[in-house]
Amino acid sequence: MSAQLRNSLEELLGPIPEPVAITFKDDEPIGTARVPKAAPAGCAYWKLAGEGQVFYTTADDHLNCPIGAYTHGIELSGPGAQQLNDMVGMMVSLQYIRSDEVPEIPRKPTPTRYVVYAPLSKADSMPDVVLLHGTPQQVMLLVEAANARKLLSGFPTMGRPACAVIAAAMASGKAATSLGCVGNRVYTGLSEHDLYIGIPGPVVADTLDALRAVVNANKQLAAFHQARYEAV
Repeated sequence: MSAQLRNSLEELLGPIPEPVAITFKDDEPIGTARVPKAAPAGCAYWKLAGEGQVFYTTADDHLNCPIGAYTHGIELSGPGAQQLNDMVGMMVSLQYIRSDEVPEIPRKPTPTRYVVYAPLSKADSMPDVVLLHGTPQQVMLLVEAANARKLLSGFPTMGRPACAVIAAAMASGKAATSLGCVGNRVYTGLSEHDLYIGIPGPVVADTLDALRAVVNANKQLAAFHQARYEAV
């Protein structure tokens, strides 16, 4: 089923990077290997899964990035809490964020214990979130499809931190979008031409069904507008 979803997305959107299936679990996953080394940031795990790896992480594997740990609902204490305060302080001093923005950042409300990452084509169950990145046009089509089924979240398109798109999609049960952030683009190698959309697993099929009509409508409207452009 997951491989079929991935193939249908590419059929409708054209070539796309491998979508990433993200699943949160309370119990240690059986039959899945733990990531061999903690990454510098949680979003770096997106890159590994997008490259074809299937693995799980623990809460401790996310502590190198206190901002990412915060958005994933991981409790920080001692050095971790101090590192979060220091990082936020640095960002505020650079005028990158305002201090009053921090409480508004979407955050997973329940503690994270384990997270399974996999390419969508290899996911063996319904993930909590399917994370895609693509061109503005591709994400535009997905946004229009989600909106057609009332499956687009009320969150505005987010910027920093990019990892908050996971919490936003889970909190709303609807698709959420993110422009990414500078840290994410460093850790994942995300193209300057791409952005993200996170779609809750339970609504991926409905979004895909609407996407078929949206893609067809866009093709016809493109021809219509092109004819008007040439005639006026």
